[in-house]
Amino acid sequence: MSEPVRDLILIHGAWAAAWVWDDLLAPLRAAGFRPRAVELPGNGHGPLGGLDAGLDDYENTVLALLDTLPGPVGLVAHSGGGVTATRVAERAPERIAGVAFVAGMMLPSGTGFADITAALKADHPEAAGIVPHLLWNQARGASRVPPEAARRIFFQDLPEAAARRAAGRLTPQPEKARAAVPVWSAGRFGRVPRLYVEALRDRSVVPAAQRRMQALVPGARVVSLDTGHAPQVAAPAALAEVLGEFFRDPAAGPQGA
Repeated sequence: MSEPVRDLILIHGAWAAAWVWDDLLAPLRAAGFRPRAVELPGNGHGPLGGLDAGLDDYENTVLALLDTLPGPVGLVAHSGGGVTATRVAERAPERIAGVAFVAGMMLPSGTGFADITAALKADHPEAAGIVPHLLWNQARGASRVPPEAARRIFFQDLPEAAARRAAGRLTPQPEKARAAVPVWSAGRFGRVPRLYVEALRDRSVVPAAQRRMQALVPGARVVSLDTGHAPQVAAPAALAEVLGEFFRDPAAGPQGA
């Protein structure tokens, strides 16, 4: 793609919503981009308010926004939003200039994040992340994160007041979407340039899991930030700089290549 990337679609992860990107918007605009934070359905936000939304609904929500934008578009995916970004890039690789996974689920085709953590927990029990703390509805079709667990696992590197505000904004998450497994091909998603932004103090998608995914899905540029699970909240200026460098030349290849 010879056209410069201007539009970035920001895809939030589980239990969150578009608000999680608020602090990143101004730095990205200052860098010359047009960021668009999408509201995924089923979390009390977006076009579907219920808890029965699945990955198809997430994918179609992003594709509908993509259809309104000109030129090549970048995807920025946090945490579980990586699964949605993978599916969108598989569906429309000709429209996607690159995908940036921010402490994200960059999963092999046919593999779920639970498979990644199951293989790690013997040596890295912390890889269980937030899952042991979840509270479920009676049908186990949706979960929520207790605020105290959210402060300790997601937002431990924020000032206490900011961590409390962020934890209090999380909403129930449809399990059908959270547990979804991406399926992709080398000729479509596999040819889209990728950036992996490591969060070195992440207690949710722990560094061991981040690096396992990088090994299983090689070829991404890798940049590390010394933050917890949400660098877009904890260090938005640093994240904007990393994203700007990538999307100004997504096809440059992996770092060191």
